[in-house]
Amino acid sequence: MQPTLLSLKNMDVFYGRIHAVRRATLHVRQGEIVALIGGNGAGKTTMLCTISGLIRPGQGSILFGDTDLVHRSPEQIVRAGISHVPEGRLVFSPLSVEDNLRLGAYTRSRFRQRASIAEDLEIMFAMFPVLRERRTQAAGTLSGGEQQMLAIGRALMARPRLLLLDEPGMGLAPLVVKDIFRHIVELRDRLGLTVLLVEQNARSALKIADRGYVLENGRVILQGTADELLANRDVQRAYLGRELEE
Repeated sequence: MQPTLLSLKNMDVFYGRIHAVRRATLHVRQGEIVALIGGNGAGKTTMLCTISGLIRPGQGSILFGDTDLVHRSPEQIVRAGISHVPEGRLVFSPLSVEDNLRLGAYTRSRFRQRASIAEDLEIMFAMFPVLRERRTQAAGTLSGGEQQMLAIGRALMARPRLLLLDEPGMGLAPLVVKDIFRHIVELRDRLGLTVLLVEQNARSALKIADRGYVLENGRVILQGTADELLANRDVQRAYLGRELEE
């Protein structure tokens, strides 16, 4: 069994008086794809933002290996080995595809890693050939699927060990979503990357995940292997619907 890479224990997160995440405990092992599923407002995005340092937890612990992340800045967390692809992709629209990718390596640029950054840029272009074709094109002119590939590539330029993916399939056509999810599995299989995935399409997420957690009103109410959650009648009724019959 692979070692635990990320561990959350009894984590609470507040937005003012709103208790957004309640005593959340979960873990992600090295090399796993772990899915977080749940309805709107369940706390999934809040959990990712807390791990990446954009939100401070009210209490609880967040360990990345032996590193306590609770009091680390987002930049320090990126340096530690975590990259976050946010909901909505948030590419820098006026900048070129290549400049967006290079910005993903901003934590490395001050350490004179020009050669390795150039090498990683070529790896991204090999992994996502359409980005090479659009290399000089403004990111804002790309299709939704191309922007999602760019957002993932930008995150990978930081050389993370853990990738946080928030709704990578949002607003994309089913065939494009299938392609994005194929890339996620490829990242795990080829690069050994660990992935914590938030996705509204629960069935698609669980089909590529090793394990999953179900969130409801900020609480982890269920966990198990992906197959166990796909077969769970409560999960089917609440989050899968007729998708399971397709």
